[in-house]
Amino acid sequence: MGIQSCVKIINEWDIVAARQLGRNVAKELGFGTVDQARITTAISELARNIYLYAGQGQICIEKIYDGGKAGLQIVAVDSGPGINDMRQVMEDGFSTSGGLGAGLPGVKRLMDEFYISSSPGDGTDIRATKWLR
Repeated sequence: MGIQSCVKIINEWDIVAARQLGRNVAKELGFGTVDQARITTAISELARNIYLYAGQGQICIEKIYDGGKAGLQIVAVDSGPGINDMRQVMEDGFSTSGGLGAGLPGVKRLMDEFYISSSPGDGTDIRATKWLR
């Protein structure tokens, strides 16, 4: 595993801090501006979900290496109420906040790999990876 930097998500300013961290790490790894935008958008979405639904949690950005590949992994963890209906939140256009509903399906599309684990009352753990091309 690589080196991890984390931002605690407690208020809206933390969402901005997490985005900035992600952009900096993406730049360091050599991601182009389009992928930097994808990564920061995914971070925004995940951090906003923590802020809106869990109250608090953290976003960690990690440089990862697999064979000759380099990538960036976003880990979003909270100990909020968890997700009751995983199928529903992974449907395009689903939103409980009245937002655009890009939500988790949007994050999945923006990134190369997406993993989610959540159980009601036990929080949520999401890992999203973008590989350098």
